[in-house]
Amino acid sequence: MTYTVGGIIEGTITGIQPYGAFVYIDENTTGLIHISELSDGFVKEIEGIVKVGDKLKLKILDIDPKTHQMRLSLKALKVTSRKTRPRSRSVLKLKERIGFASVKAKMNEWIIEAKKELNHD
Repeated sequence: MTYTVGGIIEGTITGIQPYGAFVYIDENTTGLIHISELSDGFVKEIEGIVKVGDKLKLKILDIDPKTHQMRLSLKALKVTSRKTRPRSRSVLKLKERIGFASVKAKMNEWIIEAKKELNHD
């Protein structure tokens, strides 16, 4: 089978090391999901995210044409990345409270003061 960088494949976790998880793709192709490609957040233990025997859909980041080994990513397929995750209500309320409202309230006062200073020069 022909694989391309950016493609989505299915693989099975065959081994876990502190730096990542090994993946079986087919009889000629294997891959590695580096620990940094498992999740957007901090990963303390890989076994908390994947286990030997898990079948996963993965994104191909790179392919070594000589060894047929792939660099793979699980987090690239996650919909809830940091960029798309909805903000918590407390962050939204804080934004409302410290937004431009305080500047708007003071703006007229500052304009009047600036005009007075210009007239005195």
